Amino acid sequence: MANNNSTARVVKKPKNKKNISTGVAHVQASFNNTIITLTDTQGNVLAWATAGGSGFRGSRKGTPFAAQVAVEKVCQTAKEMNMKNVEVWVKGPGPGRESAIRAFHANGFVIISIVDVTPLPHNGCRPPKRRRC
Repeated sequence: MANNNSTARVVKKPKNKKNISTGVAHVQASFNNTIITLTDTQGNVLAWATAGGSGFRGSRKGTPFAAQVAVEKVCQTAKEMNMKNVEVWVKGPGPGRESAIRAFHANGFVIISIVDVTPLPHNGCRPPKRRRC
């Protein structure tokens, strides 16, 4: 006897809600774009957003407002996980650095600490040899 698929019921498992109180927000601010990644304290990615993925194109991706919109996208996901506190790690020289931090505060998160993790060369690459006239 063949199984009739129309009578079979599809049972969806309820999605487990994560309950994370403290997270780490990695803000990578370049001149062209701003990337926001939200992780737990172990470094597992929970949510991410970019200025480009938030609907901005071209030179507008590098603006402080685009970074603020990207943070608001990440904050919606974080609030579903009951996150209240956030550490902010900022990398890069872009214009979205400060506005991203302000946007986290404006969305009701308690900022525990702000750390600048921008890579700095200790002496960098060897410069090219001098030009002969």
